[in-house]
Amino acid sequence: MKTYLITGGAGFIGSNFVLYMLKKHEDIRIINLDKLTYAGNLANLQSIAGDERHIFAQADIRDVLAVREVFKRYDVDALVNFAAESHVDRSIENPGIFADTNVLGTVNLLNQALAAWSDGSNGYKPGVRFVQISTDEVYGSLGPSGLFTEQTQLDPHSPYSASKASADLFVKAYADTFKLPVNITRCSNNYGPYQFPEKLIPLMIHNALNYKPLPVYGDGLNVRDWIYVKDHCEAIDLVLQNGVPGETYNIGGNNERTNIAIVKTILAYLNKNVDASIDESLIRYVEDRKGHDRRYAIDSSKIGTSLGWAPETPFERGIERTIEWYLENSTWLKEVTSGAYLQYYERMYGER
Repeated sequence: MKTYLITGGAGFIGSNFVLYMLKKHEDIRIINLDKLTYAGNLANLQSIAGDERHIFAQADIRDVLAVREVFKRYDVDALVNFAAESHVDRSIENPGIFADTNVLGTVNLLNQALAAWSDGSNGYKPGVRFVQISTDEVYGSLGPSGLFTEQTQLDPHSPYSASKASADLFVKAYADTFKLPVNITRCSNNYGPYQFPEKLIPLMIHNALNYKPLPVYGDGLNVRDWIYVKDHCEAIDLVLQNGVPGETYNIGGNNERTNIAIVKTILAYLNKNVDASIDESLIRYVEDRKGHDRRYAIDSSKIGTSLGWAPETPFERGIERTIEWYLENSTWLKEVTSGAYLQYYERMYGER
C-alpha cells in the first residue's frame, strides 16, 4: 500500500483530489495535512470520515517539527503540495502571508522530503515523488491570441503569482541541486464543489441566491481558461503515477470565457431554474483589481501527448453541476460565508 502525503487536502482542489484518489485507488493511504485556515474545511471530507485509509493531521506546512513527525511516523511515498494562500485580492492586501506560506512553507516541505527520502548515498528510495501544484498565473498575461506552454517565461504580476513562481523555482532548484524527483503542474482556473466563495463562480452563485450585487472587476472582459476540478484531479493523478521526474506539465480545460460571460451564464441558469427575479440587473461593475492580467490560456498538448490526458467535462455541463452542487449544499455555503468572511467581503467590495 502506497502512502501519499497531501498538503492542503481540506481546501477546494486538495479535498477534491483526496476524495478522487480514495475512490479510484484501493491500495493507497492518504496522510492529509492542513492548517485549516478560512479556506480549509473538514466538512469537505465528511464523506470519508470512516475511511481508515485517510488520516488527517492539522498542521502548518511551515512547521518544521510537525512535517518532520509526519515523515517519521509514516513511510511516505509521495508528497502532493496543494497547500497555499491562493486568492489574488488577499495577496494584494497582505503579501507577506503569501511569501511565508507559499515560499517558505514549500521550502520546508522540500527539506523534509529530502531528508526522509535520502538513501544516504546521493540517491533516494525507489518511487518517491514530490509534486508541486502551481498555477498558470506564474506566466503573466497573454494578448488576444497565443497559449502558455511549459517553455513560457515566468512573468508573475501579483504577489500571489510571484509567491507561486518563487515556490516553483525552489522545487526546480531542489531537483537540479539535490536530484530530488519532482514534478510541477500548472493549471488554469478550477471550478466545482467545495470552492470557497471568494473566487468568481461560487461568489456569484452565493450573491445571486441572496439577491446581492454581483461585483465584476473593470469591464468584465478579462479572459480565463476554466477546468472542472475532477478533470484536474485526473491529470494530477496521471502525473503522480507516470510523470517523468523533473518535468513540468500544463493542465488546461480548453474553455476560455470572459468573466462577464461566466456571470451571465450563472444568472441565466438561476433565472430559469430557481427564481425569475434573479437576473442581470444584479451585476455591478466595480473598480478593477490592481495588476489585473487580461488573459490566460493553457496549452495542454504535452500532458496529452505524453500521459494521454484530456479534459472530459464541457464547460456547459460542468457549470450546471457546480451550480446544482451549491444549491444542494446550501448549509455548507451558509456556514463558510459567516463571520470573518463578511468583514473581508465588505473590505474588498464595499467601497468599490
